[in-house]
Amino acid sequence: MKNIFLLITALLCGFSAFSQEIIKLYPAQVANAKPTEKVETFERGMYRNVTVPTLEYIKPEKPNGTAVIVIAGGGYGVIVYNGEGLGTAKSLVEKGISAFVLKYRLPSDEIMLDKKIGPLQDAQQAIKYVRENAEKYGIDKNKIGIMGFSAGGHLASTAATHFEKSYIENPQNTNLRPDFQILVYPVITMQDALTHGGSRDALIGKTPSQEDKDLFSNELQVKANTPIAWLTHAADDKVVDVDNSIQYFEKLRKSKVEVEMHVYPKGDHGFIFRQKGWTDPLFDWMKRNNLL
Repeated sequence: MKNIFLLITALLCGFSAFSQEIIKLYPAQVANAKPTEKVETFERGMYRNVTVPTLEYIKPEKPNGTAVIVIAGGGYGVIVYNGEGLGTAKSLVEKGISAFVLKYRLPSDEIMLDKKIGPLQDAQQAIKYVRENAEKYGIDKNKIGIMGFSAGGHLASTAATHFEKSYIENPQNTNLRPDFQILVYPVITMQDALTHGGSRDALIGKTPSQEDKDLFSNELQVKANTPIAWLTHAADDKVVDVDNSIQYFEKLRKSKVEVEMHVYPKGDHGFIFRQKGWTDPLFDWMKRNNLL
C-alpha cells in the first residue's frame, strides 16, 4: 500500500497545475472549531490534522453542468488527497464534469467541540457553497453530486442521508441534499458486526453509545427521498467488508431509491489504483441519468 501511495503521488505531482481555485470553505469562523496547537501537514499525497477545510475546484475544458464533490478516504485519520481526490477529479473533468475536491476536517477532540459532526459539517458546507455559486461555475444547481471513497464514502453517504437537518449556519435555507451519490468501497455502518473499526473509533469513539452507532449507520437512515446512488466494491475487500455496500444497496432498493452496484470478485481495498476502467460503468450510469 505504501508503494501505491508513492506511485500515485509521483504521477500526480504536477496535477495542481489543473487546479483553478482553492476555496476556503468557511468565509469567517470554522464551524464547531476550538483553538488548537495542531499543525496541518501534507506528505506523500495525504493530509493530516486538517484545521482549515477547503474545496479545490478543477474546471473542465467544456463544463457540462454537472458537479461532483469528491471526498477521499483514509479511515478518518488521513485524507488520501492526491490518489482518490485529485486523481478522480482528473477523470471527471475529462468528461466535462466540474470537480470540487474536499479537504475536510478529520474528527478530533483537540480541534472540535463535537468531533462526531465535524466532517459532516464540512460536507454540508461544500454542498451549500457549490449550490449557491452554481451560476458562477456554469453548474446546474440540480446536478450536484457527492462522491466518496472508503471512510470518505461514509462521509458522502452521511451527507446523502442526513440532509434534512442543517449542521451548519444556513441563513438562505439552501438545499443541502446532494442530487446523486457515488460510493466507492464505502464504510456505511457503525454497527459492531460490520463496521470498519478504525473509522468508527475516530468518528464516534471507542465506546460509542448505541444512539450514535445508529445515527451514523447510514443504512438505517435511508428514506424514499435519499438521492440516487451508484456503488462499487470488491468482494474480497479485507479492510471494509463488501456487506457495507450490499446492505446499503438493499435499503435503497427497498425504499424505491434508484441504485446501481458493481461488485468485482477480486481487487481488495483501494482497487481503483489497480483496476483500469473502473469508471467506465460509472460514466455509463451518469449518462443514463442525464449527468453526462
